[in-house]
Amino acid sequence: MSPSSCDETDSEALTVEEALARVLECAQPVTGIEHVDLHTAHGRVLAREVTAPFNVPPHPNSAMDGYALRAATLAESERFHVVGDAFAGHPYRGTIGAGECVRVMTGGVVPLDADTVVQQEHVSIDGPYIRVRIHPTLGANIRHPGEDLASGERVLTSGQRIGSAELGLLASLGFAEVDVHRLPRVAYFSTGDELRGPGEPLGEGDIYDSNRQTLYGLLREIGVQATDLGRIPDDETATRRVMAEAADQADLIVTSGGASVGAADHVTRILRETGQANFWKIAMKPGRPLNFGRLGKALFFGLPGNPVSAMVTFALFVGPALHRLRGEAYTPPMSLRAVARSALRKVPGRTDYQRGMLTQSADGTFEVETAGIQASHILSGMSRANCLIRLPRDAGSVEAGAMVDIIPFHTLFR
Repeated sequence: MSPSSCDETDSEALTVEEALARVLECAQPVTGIEHVDLHTAHGRVLAREVTAPFNVPPHPNSAMDGYALRAATLAESERFHVVGDAFAGHPYRGTIGAGECVRVMTGGVVPLDADTVVQQEHVSIDGPYIRVRIHPTLGANIRHPGEDLASGERVLTSGQRIGSAELGLLASLGFAEVDVHRLPRVAYFSTGDELRGPGEPLGEGDIYDSNRQTLYGLLREIGVQATDLGRIPDDETATRRVMAEAADQADLIVTSGGASVGAADHVTRILRETGQANFWKIAMKPGRPLNFGRLGKALFFGLPGNPVSAMVTFALFVGPALHRLRGEAYTPPMSLRAVARSALRKVPGRTDYQRGMLTQSADGTFEVETAGIQASHILSGMSRANCLIRLPRDAGSVEAGAMVDIIPFHTLFR
């Protein structure tokens, strides 16, 4: 692929792999870094690596409730005098002599003179004394400084998404704020004279605009700064105006409908005239007509109007581009092998993504069956399904009992 392939025009149908490679080459992280508090950082992408400012844990502490003592003294006596307590946040500051111990709770600092913790289930209590019934090994039940993280060790990398575990880790290291990439700005709209908003009455030939609501959800789940530019009629002047408006404000533009080359499909023509069209056909089903290119400085995706086609092409191409714009590295969705419980019809020459319902049998085998009619306008099947069944380009129909590749939704729509 040449360095300038982002600006090339290709009228031939690409393979899914070729199309994705072009998209990823063109998608680069947006410029701009924000310094935000931890709550705001949730779901964002780190712009700089984070290193541990101190050892974790910072001091030796007990891994369980028990009694801290010197292991060598166990050879002299199994009876120990309890001289104090060490609770989490309230360390014992005295010394421990021969025949002495300190009661310590989980997370409590192990006293300086102690080198072993006997868990409380292994002792008998006799007033202010304990008797050790099961001898521990030297150093038992003690978490040592730096055991989790050493001071200066890299904790999180630039480009890493901050989830719940990362928030907790940052807080445990004392970070109140972090540097993150700014959110990509995304403008989206749908086109079509037949579209009506939810709650509006439908006339003859009208349908409700479901794709724009789906796009809202998909964009929100990824985490971007999204602007809804509304429903645009099949009017060239109106479409030009909105596309120009989107190019002025967005890093990425997503449209629904008008992606083909029909008389009323203005999006394709306007992109070719005012931007750079990279490709518009992919050898796949659903989602063959997908416009991709640039409009001004913004990446442009013209999704098909059929609801299933729009969702699948978003997941396979728009989602990866947005993750790259957010500063994340591209990670392919997880793929599993499953037994087809029903026959799957397919024509060779294109990659098929069929909606499926994945289950796991009692012996651990993954099994999948079709989620119903596979027509690209049947949105109810996407709601019933929990995965896509990926049938390779050169493959034909699949018989029940054959092994197939599946992509779980939770790794695809993320």
